[in-house]
Amino acid sequence: MNPFLQRLAERPLLVDGAMGTMLFARGASGEQCLEQLVLGRPGWVTEIHQAYASAGADVIKTHTFGANRARLAAYGLGDAVRELNFKAVKLVRDVREVTGRSLFIAGDVGPLGKRLAPDGPMTRADADAIFREQIVVLWEAGADLLLFETFTALEEMEIAIHAARSLCDLPIVASLTYAQDGYTTDGFTPEDAALRLTQAGADVIGANCTVGPAALLETVQTLHAAAPDARLVAMPNAGFPERVEGRFMYPASPEYFARFVPAFLEQGACLVGGCCGTTPMHIREMRTLLDIALAPNPVAPVRIEVEEPMVLPGSSSAADYGAADVDQPTPLLRKLRAGKFVISVEVDPPRAFTAEKQLEGAEYAKRIGADAVNVADSPMARVRMGALALCVQIQQRVGIETIVHYTTRDRSLMGLQSDLIGAHMLGVRSILALTGDPPSLGDTQQSTPVYDVDSIGLARIISRFNEGVDLAGRDMGRRAAFTIAVACDPTRPNLDEEIERFHRKVSAGAHFTMTQPIFDAQLWRTFVNRYEQAYGTFPVPALVGVLPLQGHKHASFLHNEVPGITLTEATLERMRKAGPNGRQEGVAMAQELLLELKDLPYVQGVYLMPSFGRYELACQVLEVLTPESHHI
Repeated sequence: MNPFLQRLAERPLLVDGAMGTMLFARGASGEQCLEQLVLGRPGWVTEIHQAYASAGADVIKTHTFGANRARLAAYGLGDAVRELNFKAVKLVRDVREVTGRSLFIAGDVGPLGKRLAPDGPMTRADADAIFREQIVVLWEAGADLLLFETFTALEEMEIAIHAARSLCDLPIVASLTYAQDGYTTDGFTPEDAALRLTQAGADVIGANCTVGPAALLETVQTLHAAAPDARLVAMPNAGFPERVEGRFMYPASPEYFARFVPAFLEQGACLVGGCCGTTPMHIREMRTLLDIALAPNPVAPVRIEVEEPMVLPGSSSAADYGAADVDQPTPLLRKLRAGKFVISVEVDPPRAFTAEKQLEGAEYAKRIGADAVNVADSPMARVRMGALALCVQIQQRVGIETIVHYTTRDRSLMGLQSDLIGAHMLGVRSILALTGDPPSLGDTQQSTPVYDVDSIGLARIISRFNEGVDLAGRDMGRRAAFTIAVACDPTRPNLDEEIERFHRKVSAGAHFTMTQPIFDAQLWRTFVNRYEQAYGTFPVPALVGVLPLQGHKHASFLHNEVPGITLTEATLERMRKAGPNGRQEGVAMAQELLLELKDLPYVQGVYLMPSFGRYELACQVLEVLTPESHHI
């Protein structure tokens, strides 16, 4: 099941509140295109998203309600659909990174603002094309679901849903707006809407805007009676507005507004939030009432949890593992030596002080049978939480072994060795030795790279620790028990140079290698053959990188803009032909590759690379492996 729908099946979620209300409070004009502010005032939009996330929202809407060609054309921005929608999604993704929470990004799609023929100038074909143009960008940019909200015409909503269903597999939330009399503008009842929207393929149906919580509750009650099994959404206004000094003021206080949360839940709402006039204060109050309603024992005393250190397999206690030496290799290395087909799932650290989403990803990986989680070290030279800190959190709170990516970019020789000693003490023993992307690629270009050694030198330092001495030859008192991994890239144009560097890495003491993602097994065959022609028997087992693609534009972006990722023309063409079924095709291609890789020489595992933090999609690749094939 899709993660958003799976979470809804577990518990109700809280959506954020108004964007326009908050922008007007910051000085935006009602005469300007508010959607253009993702470019003109991105700081405003980001601050509002952050305020709602801090208030406890689980779902953040992109600032794209009117970012369709029909509405943008009124401001001379008809050709900015892609730029505005892509930027809007990125702003929410950045906020999710900063918060570290498992927020869902709702690609917000509003009505077109023109009536359909014969009552207006908009044909069904034109409406379909306009919706498609916006939806495909929201999907490609990383939205987790589509929210069609504040639609007044049922037929227009059906066109939007059909367009989305033909383009992508994102969950659809379809929310109409109803007047005080309980009817839509085009005269349909909630009963009519419940039947037609569920038949059209909406995953969640409901109501938002126009009225306050009391009136909207009546509509939700009618929807629930008409479709008792349907998932419902309720996002009322903060009452009826009053115009004061040229601005609309909404009367419902946060406390009053939040009182309706239990009633909405009783009527089948699994998504609750706010529309016009609501603020982060309203959402914060709703969070409190929602948590109370869901608590198994609201009056239970608060208990301070004390986290116990993780006990890794093969050791009787955390203390025993801390005393390991070279005769007690890491669980990962023991599995590799035993011939097990090993699975690791990659997690990128957050750009935040918490890592809730990453910990959930590690939990997911553990549930599907992964042997380890590998954690990147500020990939693309962008500032993120330290990889070692996240590894410790994952091992202690999730109980799965980690592989820390460790670069020489940011650490002197003294710093490298000090950090490695600390990692060993904390129980993080599997190290992927990397040189690291230069700071010029990232968001802190004034940062000074160190590069006292490269990945080859780092592997040699770790190997020296395993011998019981530091780089200078000073006795460490005992031998370390690191497992050393090194990278290789079978897609490099200059394969002779890559093979020569790889040989130097493994000669420095590597136990196994992890490759860049590949999309054709023949690349690995060629790499192994060329190595053995030059240096003899291939020296170490390999975990091959597998990255399930999301769609053709995602594939094209990776191929053309991300260092170290090269796709074959056949792969690009296959993704192009997949069209709206890009994700399914990407998983299918990864599964085909996995089955082929499993039988190749020296391939003893894979490491999966999720895109946009979609761990469930990456882990879906493993469904083709039987328990027997996972434990060779």
